[in-house]
Amino acid sequence: MLLFCCCLIAAGVQAGTLKGKVTDEKGEGLAFATVYIQGTTDGSTTNEQGNYQFTIAPGKHTVVFQYIGYKTQSRTVEIPEDDDQKPLELNVQLQPDVYNLNEVRVSLSGKDPAYGIMEQAIAKRNYHLKEIQQYSAQVYVKGLQRLINVPKRVLGVIKVPAGLKPGILYLSESVSELHFLQPNKYRERMISSKVSGNSRAFSWNQASDFTVNFYQNLIKANGVNERGFISPLANNAMLFYRYELMGTSTNNGHQIHRIKVTPRRKHDPVFTGYIYIVEGSWRLQSLNLFVTKDQQIEFVDTLRVTQQFTPAPGNVWVLQSQKFLFDVEGYGFKGNGYYTAVYSKYRVKPASFVPQPAPVPAAAPVAPSAAPEKPAVVAAAPQPRKPTRKERKALQNSAPADAVPDEEFFKKKEILAIEKNSNERDSAYWAAIRPVPLTQEEVVDYHTKDSLQVIKESKPYKDSLDKKNNEFSLSNLFLGGYTYRNSFERTSFSIDPITRIWQYNTVEGLVGNLRIGYSKRFEDRRSYSISPTIRYGFKNQKLQAKLSAAYNYDLINRRSVGAEGGRFVSQFNAAEPITPFTNTVNTLLAEENYQKLYQKEYLRLWHNRELVNGLSASFLVDFSQRSMLYNTTDYTWRDYDRKEFTPNEPVNAEVGGTAFPRHQALTAVVGLSYRPDQQYISHPDRKINLGSRWPVLNLTYRKAISGVLGSDADYDFVSFGVSDNLQLGLLGTSSYSANVGTFWRKKQLYFMDFRHFEGNRTILSGDFSGFQLLDYYRYSTSKTYVEAHYSHHFNGFILNKVPLLRKLKWQEVGSVNYLHTAAAGHYLEVGVGLEHLFKVFRVDFFTGFQEREKIGSGLRVGYGF
Repeated sequence: MLLFCCCLIAAGVQAGTLKGKVTDEKGEGLAFATVYIQGTTDGSTTNEQGNYQFTIAPGKHTVVFQYIGYKTQSRTVEIPEDDDQKPLELNVQLQPDVYNLNEVRVSLSGKDPAYGIMEQAIAKRNYHLKEIQQYSAQVYVKGLQRLINVPKRVLGVIKVPAGLKPGILYLSESVSELHFLQPNKYRERMISSKVSGNSRAFSWNQASDFTVNFYQNLIKANGVNERGFISPLANNAMLFYRYELMGTSTNNGHQIHRIKVTPRRKHDPVFTGYIYIVEGSWRLQSLNLFVTKDQQIEFVDTLRVTQQFTPAPGNVWVLQSQKFLFDVEGYGFKGNGYYTAVYSKYRVKPASFVPQPAPVPAAAPVAPSAAPEKPAVVAAAPQPRKPTRKERKALQNSAPADAVPDEEFFKKKEILAIEKNSNERDSAYWAAIRPVPLTQEEVVDYHTKDSLQVIKESKPYKDSLDKKNNEFSLSNLFLGGYTYRNSFERTSFSIDPITRIWQYNTVEGLVGNLRIGYSKRFEDRRSYSISPTIRYGFKNQKLQAKLSAAYNYDLINRRSVGAEGGRFVSQFNAAEPITPFTNTVNTLLAEENYQKLYQKEYLRLWHNRELVNGLSASFLVDFSQRSMLYNTTDYTWRDYDRKEFTPNEPVNAEVGGTAFPRHQALTAVVGLSYRPDQQYISHPDRKINLGSRWPVLNLTYRKAISGVLGSDADYDFVSFGVSDNLQLGLLGTSSYSANVGTFWRKKQLYFMDFRHFEGNRTILSGDFSGFQLLDYYRYSTSKTYVEAHYSHHFNGFILNKVPLLRKLKWQEVGSVNYLHTAAAGHYLEVGVGLEHLFKVFRVDFFTGFQEREKIGSGLRVGYGF
C-alpha cells in the first residue's frame, strides 16, 4: 500500500483545489450534498455547514452539484498547471426540484402510478444487484458522535466515569482502498486513520460496514435492530409498503420519479421516506429514508440513511456518497451523530452476463417514457502534467493499479488490514486528501484534544482522573466488585464483590474467600495478570490458598500461557454450574445444599495459541492430589420439616456411590477448535477473528496418565462438538450446539473425572444455553453420551404484532435441550420465554420429559439483553 499512498501524495502535488459552499434557495448550507466531476466518480460531499473541498487535476472540467430533492446544477471550471495556484472557490445555490404530476396518467383502477414504477424497479432488483461483477474504490469515512446529556449514574447505581462529559465523544476519519467481488466478498486496506485526541489509535470506520445495498431484500442493522429492515425494492416489498408518486422531473439528462414510501403497518420493520427511480432503467438514483422507535430500534430515536448514485463506465451506476444520521437515547444518555462515506476513484468490472428480468405488464400506466437510457459516456480524465523530479522520486519503482484485483485476491480471509503507519499521517496529508472539509466544531475538537493529548497522557492528569474514578461506593461492593486503577502505569488491582467474598456451604460453614487481582498491560497490548486467593472455612477451620497467573504475549497469533496451583476446594463439575451466591441463598433460605465440594492440592499449566487461521489449540497439564470433604454444619435460617441437607457426596444413577479415597491424578488435555473460512481483521498489533458461514468444530482429548508422579487415574476421554449462530432475517436468530463423547481404557477414574452436564435446580439461571431442570450430577457419565442444545430468539417477530405488548419491547425465545446417556435414556427439555424485560431480564418456563414421560416443569429467571 506504500505504492498507493505515494500515488495519492503525487496526485495531490499535481492537482489544484476546488472548494466552496452549496446552499439552498434560502442561502442556508446544504449538509452532505454531492459534488463530483462529470464523467468520473471523483468528487466530494459537503459537511454539516454545506462546505466542500477536494483536489482536482489541471485542465477543464464540468463539476456537478447534487442534493436529494433539488435540481442538479453543472458548472465548468479550469484548473491551471500552477503548483502555487490558490484554491479555486465556486459557490452554488441549488433550487428545489419541481416534480410534475400533470404528465402522469392515473390507471383505470385508480391505483397510484407509483405501484407500476415500483413493479418495474422490483422486477429489475436482482439485475441491478448483480450488474457489477467487481469493483475497487477509494472510500473516505468520517464518523462523529456527540453526547448531549450524561447521567451521573446508570440505572441509579453504576457510576459514570468522570471523564465522560457532553460534547464530541468520538471523531475519526479514515481512507481505505475497498474491493468488492460478487456475491458479497469485501476486502479492505485502511491506508490512513485519524482519531481525535489519540494519535496512537486506529479508526473503527470500516468502509465495508457502511456499504448498504438496497437492492438486497433485507437490510441488516447490527446493533440497532436484530431483525433488520425490509428494503422498498425487496421481492415482497408490496406486502409491507405503500407507494405514492410525488412527481417526475428531468435531472441531469435522466427522467426521475420521486416516490414516497410508507409502512402499511406502523410497526413493520420498514423504512419511511423517499426513493428516486430512473425511468427506463428503473434503478435507484438516490434515496432518503429513516426508521424510528416504531420499528423497534434500540437506543436510537431516529436513524436516517441517504444515498446518491452516479453513472460509471460500462452502463452501470455506483454508490457515490452515503450518510447515516442518528439520535441516541438510553440509560440516561442522550446524543447524536453521523457517519458519512465518500466513494471515488472507481475501477469497475461489469458482469459479463446478468439474467435480464422478464418484462412486467404495465398494470398501472405511468408517465410517457423518455427515450431509452443511453450508455453512460465517461469522459477521459485530463492528462496530468509531466511529474517533477521530486515527484518521480516518490513514485519510483511503482505504477498505479488501474485494474481490479483478480479473484485469487479475494480468497484471502483477511477482510480488513490496517496499515502500520496509517495513524501517522500529518495535517498536510489530511488537508490534501480529505474530500469533506471539517466543520468549525470538528476543527476545534481536533485542535483541543490533540493539544491536550500530551497533558492527558501525563502522570498528574491521569492520577487526578484515577483519584475520582477510584472512589469507593456501595454499588461496587455488592455488584461488580472494586477496581483500583493506575492509568499511567496501566495497572489495576481488583477484589470480588461481597457476594463472593462471604459465602456459606454445609462443608465449610461460613466462608471468607478473598481474591485480589493484579493486571499489567503494556503499550503493545501484551498483558499479564496475577491473582492470589485466600479462603478460610470458619466451621471446618481449614485455611486454603491458591495462586493463578496468565500472560498474553502475542495478540497476532493469539498466544498465551498460564499457571495455577495451591490447595483449594473445587466442585465435582469443574465448570462450577452453581455460583457461590446461588448456593448460599438456597442453603440458608431453602435448605438445599446443591453444591458438592472436594479438596485438591494441585499444579496446572496451560498454553493457548492459534496454529493457523481458523484453527486454535489449547494444551493443559494438571497434577492433583484429591481428597473427600464432608458436611460439618446443618445450620440454616429456615428449617423445613420435610427437608434435610444431603451428604457431600453427589448422587449418580450410573454408580452406587461417588465417594473416593485420597489419590493422585496426572491428566493432559489437548483441545482443538476449527472454523473453516474464518475471516479476520489485521491490526498492526493484533488480530481480530470474525465469523464465517461454517460452524465451529471442537475436538477434546483428555488422558489420565498412571504411574507418573504417583498418579492413580488411568483412562482416555474424547469428545467432538459443533456449534454456530444462524441469522434467519425477519424470523430472528438461532444458536445451536451438539456434542458427543466417550471414555475408553477405563482402568481407573473417579467421579470428578466423569463427563458432567450443566444442570440447574434453582429458579435463577446464569446461563440459558445449558439444561434448566436437570439434576447437577445424577446423569454424569463415564460412558458414551450425546448432548444438544438449540435456542431461537424471535426478536419480536410475534409480540411486535400485539399492540399492547409492542411498546414493552419484550422479545420471545424458545429452547430445546437434549441428553442421552445409558442411565438417563432420552432426556428432553422444552422451554418458552420472554427476554428484554425491563431491558435486562429474561424469564423462561421449561418442561422436562424422560422417555416421553413428563417429569417436571419450572420457571427460570436470568439476564437476557
